[in-house]
Amino acid sequence: MSSEIVIDAVGLLCPQPVLQLAGAARAHPGALITVLADDAAAATDIPAWCRMRHAELVSVEQMGAVNRFVVRAPSTGQGRG
Repeated sequence: MSSEIVIDAVGLLCPQPVLQLAGAARAHPGALITVLADDAAAATDIPAWCRMRHAELVSVEQMGAVNRFVVRAPSTGQGRG
């Protein structure tokens, strides 16, 4: 059974939100990872990372200035950088 990981990247600028996502995906293959980010670049960086790494972008929700990304990490360890 996979666990859920929450990354609070609010206040961090590109590329930190996606780098933290990549690190969590490497450490927890198949996990559900929630990333909270207010950097505008995350809105394009995180979906692009998901496509490149074959991760599932489960949902994106805007909560005021913060975006909430829910990602299913690849189960094969493809979450590199």
